[in-house]
Amino acid sequence: MKNLFIIILLCPLFAVSQIAEELDFIAPFNDGVAAVKKDNSWGFINHEGQLVIDFRDDLVTSYVDGSRYPVFSDNRCLFTTKRDGITYFGYIDKTGKTVIEPIFLNALNFNNNKALALHILKEELGDNDVLGKHVVNYKYFEVVLDVNGNITYYLNPKGVNVILDKAYLNSPPEVTSKHISENLFAVQSEHKKWHLVTTTMENGLK
Repeated sequence: MKNLFIIILLCPLFAVSQIAEELDFIAPFNDGVAAVKKDNSWGFINHEGQLVIDFRDDLVTSYVDGSRYPVFSDNRCLFTTKRDGITYFGYIDKTGKTVIEPIFLNALNFNNNKALALHILKEELGDNDVLGKHVVNYKYFEVVLDVNGNITYYLNPKGVNVILDKAYLNSPPEVTSKHISENLFAVQSEHKKWHLVTTTMENGLK
């Protein structure tokens, strides 16, 4: 009887949220979890109010219905890291594990298991005998990713030249393409005009 009384007293304690402290913001649920903010860090809770991803300061916020907060979509959430002063984007899953490494100059949230990202490629140009330096050139390409981080399509095959130096690249370049239906993308040209690209075309990876 005494043990039963103790269990009855403890039941409400087990039912409360694991988050005891006050929060600065609680986002709507999306993809089964909701972002919560404490100071300058974000975490995620499940429908029971349990903190399933601990607070961290590297999650990317998105503008949704007048507010900014990180979101999960297709079990992926954006995060960033810095290397040599340059920001790189990757994705975590709902355990907080990195599932797509932060190698992209910019990236967007997943939509129907596809995401847009800026992928960097290095071109070896040879040696400059006068300067005594090995010369390389960097370009970024707007690409379509699957949920495993594989590139399935290059939307701008010519690429964009970029100087991979924090003095020239103090903010991420913009992703200009738009995902407008399952396999249809709007791609902006250098003349600020738009053309439509379907990713079912056979030359996606050429």
